[in-house]
Amino acid sequence: VLKITRKRFFLPSRKMLPSTSVNSPVQGNGVLNTRDAARHTAGAKRYKYLRRLFRFRQMDFEFAAWQMLYLFTSPQRVYRNFHYRKQTKDQWARDDPAFLVLLSIWLCVSTIGFGFVLDMGFFETIKLLLWVVFIDCVGVGLLISTLMWFISNKYLVKRQSRDYDVEWGYAFDVHLNAFYPLLVILHFIQLFFINHVILTDTFIGYLVGNTLWLVAVGYYIYVTFLGYSALPFLKNTVILLYPFAPLILLYGLSLALGWNFTHTLCSFYKYRVK
Repeated sequence: VLKITRKRFFLPSRKMLPSTSVNSPVQGNGVLNTRDAARHTAGAKRYKYLRRLFRFRQMDFEFAAWQMLYLFTSPQRVYRNFHYRKQTKDQWARDDPAFLVLLSIWLCVSTIGFGFVLDMGFFETIKLLLWVVFIDCVGVGLLISTLMWFISNKYLVKRQSRDYDVEWGYAFDVHLNAFYPLLVILHFIQLFFINHVILTDTFIGYLVGNTLWLVAVGYYIYVTFLGYSALPFLKNTVILLYPFAPLILLYGLSLALGWNFTHTLCSFYKYRVK
């Protein structure tokens, strides 16, 4: 009897699979009551996240910094933490805005450095900062996140998992995860090579500059793929790696034509702040 009881006690439950149920109120090993169900709605999660945005003492900046480090060295470990959050808090998306706050600081500092390297004035740098924050990061991020949220829920959810969906907040988190390495490569590392190497109008210049773009955009694609492939109810996520083909083709074409991506970006930034 003891042996049978122990086996039944340690029997794994399929309900522990980390996924989001839309139609069923059952979560874990029980049923959510009305109060718990309301607490897990998208609006409630969004309100809780925004409320914590200005409560810095409640943010775990050390853990957010750990995630930023591992997004370069081992991004799979970051998404394993998302699995843990789903099992413990019943949501895939972050409930702590510390990562977003640190990313915003990185964005501001690197953009100021970009303005300094391009010899911009004070007001021009402020204009550039506003453009990068609200257009490049927030605007483009909202657009990409919404597009990926729609595509993944419309075409990538397994047929037997139609009761599950990708949270929009998780799609936005995947974008932020993928955007951070791109930001560091193009808005920080690249700064040390812009004036003396990349903008010298030589083959070495656009080789170095375009290679940095290849690595940055390639990292964005790869981290995005890892984010959606981590969800157990999605299928065919390998198609998210397909943009590598046109990216490499564009890279080779740019070297053949002498097209300097960084020079184009700098010219665009200077035009926008006039």
